[in-house]
Amino acid sequence: MALEVKSPLVGDRIWALPIGGAPVKFLQYLVFRSEAGGALPSQRQMAVEYGVKPPTISALMEPLFELHIVLRPQAEERGGNTYRLHPLARKYSSMEEMEAAFRQAFTDMRAGRLPSLNLPENQVAPPAEGERNLRIA
Repeated sequence: MALEVKSPLVGDRIWALPIGGAPVKFLQYLVFRSEAGGALPSQRQMAVEYGVKPPTISALMEPLFELHIVLRPQAEERGGNTYRLHPLARKYSSMEEMEAAFRQAFTDMRAGRLPSLNLPENQVAPPAEGERNLRIA
């Protein structure tokens, strides 16, 4: 069984993403289903595997495009709907591979070759409203 290392940058902050539950759940599927380099299956294949119609896949992916978690191919690369996960949101086969990919991603973001993730600021989770009387059972 191959070791998988998932990026903590999105996974650890998934609760704070400004999107609904359905796209968050779909993101988990995308990370699980992604291939080397973050490549994702076609929308048609995703629809079959996820058990929905292709337009639903488009709707689930739209907020992920806006956050730059899922990247569309550049115009010159488009030969179909091939999508990939942002390097900071992918899974890797080792910590070393992830660290190298992160270094390259930060270089590419500074140079304008890769969009930055559009995630909310790192904040503490808000407290629940009202006091809670928690007791040990």
